[in-house]
Amino acid sequence: MKTIGIFPASGGLGTSTYHHLLALVPKDNVILISRQPHKVPRNYTQAGVRTREASYETAPSDLEKVFTGIDVLFLISYPSHVKDYRIKVQLPAIDAARRAGVKHVFYSSLAFAGERDSTRSVAEVMQAHLATEGHLRHLAETAPGFTYTVIREGIYSESTPIYTSFFDPHFPDASLVGNEILVPHDGKGKGVAWVKRDELGEASAKLIAQYSSAPESFQYVNQVVLLTGNKEWSLEDTVKVLGEVAGRDLKIREIPVHEWVRLPQVKGYFKNEEDARTWATAWEAIRQGATAPVTGDLEEILGRKPEEFDVTLKGETRATTEQ
Repeated sequence: MKTIGIFPASGGLGTSTYHHLLALVPKDNVILISRQPHKVPRNYTQAGVRTREASYETAPSDLEKVFTGIDVLFLISYPSHVKDYRIKVQLPAIDAARRAGVKHVFYSSLAFAGERDSTRSVAEVMQAHLATEGHLRHLAETAPGFTYTVIREGIYSESTPIYTSFFDPHFPDASLVGNEILVPHDGKGKGVAWVKRDELGEASAKLIAQYSSAPESFQYVNQVVLLTGNKEWSLEDTVKVLGEVAGRDLKIREIPVHEWVRLPQVKGYFKNEEDARTWATAWEAIRQGATAPVTGDLEEILGRKPEEFDVTLKGETRATTEQ
């Protein structure tokens, strides 16, 4: 069994992945790397899980030391939609991993480019992912013994607020105008194959475990895995489900981007109009079908059908009301 590193081992996807991974592989084969390693549950470290301290802001020379002794690295993308800074920190981290002797990198990309073989997207949020995927392809072609797997993680069912002007079904009046959700999209046409985040973490863990135990038979070496839900939901249908959860008859009203970036809740989230405007390229990408493809990859890896989007949302609501 190879030594596995997760970087950063924090946040929703990283935490979900290592929780699932530690049920599949020996715990003393796992190294969790994060800015605050003391937050790793003590029962894991007592069982043999190792921790190391680093972040994307750590100097590449120091990251090389942190990655030393790791055979397989799960590199989770930097949490920002802004292209330039993501590229600035992610590519040097990959290079540091290669210099440290990491043989295989799993990279958490995003399902915002259409079909698995697509290398284009108009969405700003996808640009650094595509650049990072291209860097991994280049290394695999030029660095002997180095391989990768790109995991294009589907759009989280739990991330609907950013696609619905931060509508929260538990506080429905905070972002509505009447019963309307204002976004730069009419809600029709191509939609999103929503997927539960914890199932993405589970599938990522299973892929890492499969490779680490039998790399010679792993089918996704130097390949892209596209993890999606098993149904495409238009934004109009998405809002209907949110309305059912909130007990409201909701509708989408399309507004121009220049109006959307000035909505109070949008300004509150992005802090400035420029960041909101660059993120708004996602709406055109959705129109073009960037988030619409449905594959069987997730079902095959999980060994069961993924949870439906409406089931996830209604289950979240029940959990919240029972707390």
